[in-house]
Parts: sequence; structure tokens; C-alpha cells
Amino acid sequence: MSRVSTTGNYQSALLDLMASQQRQADASQRVSTQKVATDLTGFGRGSETLTALKGAVSRVQGFLDTGEVVAARLGAQDLALNQIIDGVGGAREAVAGVLSSDSAGTLMLELEGFFQSVSNGLNARHQGGYLFAGADTSNPPVSVGTLGDLAAAATVADTFGNDTIKPVSRVAENTSVETGYLANELGTDVFQIFRDIKDYHDNPATGPLTGKPTEAQKAFLTAQLSRLDAARNDTVDVASRNGSLQKRIDQMSVSHTAQITALNELVSDRTDADLAQAVTDLQLSQIAVQASAQVVSQLREVSLLNYLR
Repeated sequence: MSRVSTTGNYQSALLDLMASQQRQADASQRVSTQKVATDLTGFGRGSETLTALKGAVSRVQGFLDTGEVVAARLGAQDLALNQIIDGVGGAREAVAGVLSSDSAGTLMLELEGFFQSVSNGLNARHQGGYLFAGADTSNPPVSVGTLGDLAAAATVADTFGNDTIKPVSRVAENTSVETGYLANELGTDVFQIFRDIKDYHDNPATGPLTGKPTEAQKAFLTAQLSRLDAARNDTVDVASRNGSLQKRIDQMSVSHTAQITALNELVSDRTDADLAQAVTDLQLSQIAVQASAQVVSQLREVSLLNYLR
């Protein structure tokens, strides 16, 4: 015959009450957070899979963030390259205008402005750093701003202060691309043309390039037209490569965004709670808590001491 004690009844009822309260707390947490658990411990064996998925999301998000930075840089480079193209094209038009009008009265003044446009383009900045300076982004890659400064330099190469390190960005898994250009590679040929014209103008034996040009001056300027065309075409090619890289980065960003969406859905499938089931569990646990509490309350009236009296 089993023995029944008041203490045993209370202990059993209290354990039932505590278990019901714990189930109520768990269900309430699932309803409020809409998650199966709030830490990896709550997912048991699935925690390893979740860790791997979240690691993949972080890596792809890193590539996406890098792509945004690279896209902004490429956009700034596009503006700078077009400024250089416009400067070289303007110089070409100025020289052609002399040959067509048979007057070089304002040629050097116009060339001064176009040279400054090219120089400013090569010294373009983005987010506080010089775009075409290589790794040394704190110092301007071009040290001259006027034709006089250019002519005074020992050589054209001395007017460039950039290093030889081109920026490289890792934009995808196992994919790194060069995302920048160097000022000396972009500007050496152009600067040499401007310098040659300036030297020709300053040389008493050949210049100045003012008023009506001589036949020798016309021949010299005609030769500069083809050089300016070639320099402009080279810069246009660089701008085209820059634009192609922009498109490639944009396509990668779309792909990375799709990957993150897919990975987040996989994570959600494993972490999101079934709200309908959670609400049902909460309601049932509340009923169980109330029932357990009533049992504890009733036990006060069924003490064995009452029967002994």
C-alpha cells in the first residue's frame, strides 16, 4: 500500500506548476522574438549549420560592401577621366582652330586653360585621397599646374609624384581586380605634347605662336594634331575600361544581393518560429499554469492533519 504525505503532494504540485511556468515562458519568448531560440544552444545540433550559414552571409556582405566602395571610386574616376579627355580634346580643337583661321592670337592662352583642366583631372580626389596617386593618396600626383611650371621642369617625368602601386580590390570569392590608374601613365604623353608646344612657342628661333602662323609653324601644329588625337584616344580607351569595370562590379553586386537573400532565407527557415504553433503553446501553457496553481491552492484544504482531527 502506497503512503501519501502532504509534503509529497505539495512537492509534486509545485513541480508541475514550475514546469508549466517554464513552458509558458518559452512559448512567450517565441511569440515575442518570433525565433525558435535566442542563442545557438537552443538550436542543438543545427547550431553548426546556422554558424556556417551566418558566416557565408558575412563573407558575401563583405564583398557587397567592397563593391559599393569600388563602384563609388570608379564613378569618381570616370568624372576625372572625362575631364582629362575634354582637356586634351579642347587643346586639339584650339590647334585645329589656328590652322583653319590662320591666326594663333589666343592659342597659348587657350592651351593654358586646357592644360590646367588635364592637370586638375589627374589630381582629382575621392574621399579625401588622390585617385591617381597609387598607394600614396595623401600627396598630389602632379606637381605642376601651369605651362610655365611644365616647361621649367627638367623632364616631364619629374612632374609626376605618384608611386607604382595600383589599388586592387577583392570583389568576390577568388576574384581580385585592379580598380585604379596612375597619373604618370595617363598624363606623360599629354604633358609631353603641351611641353613641346610651349618650348616651340618660347624658342626665339621658332616662336612665338602669335598672330598669323608661318608655314613652319603650320607644319609643326599639324603634327601636334595627330599626337593629340592619339593621346585623347588612349584616354578614351582607359575611360572605356573603367566603364566596363563599373558594369562588372554592378553585376557582381546584384549577384551578391541575391546570394544574401537566399542565405537569409535558409537561416530564417531554421530560426524563425511557427507563430501559430507558438501562440497555441502559449495558450495551453497558460491554462496549465492556472490548473497547477489551483491544485496547489486546493492542497491547503486536503492536509492529512484535517483528517487526523
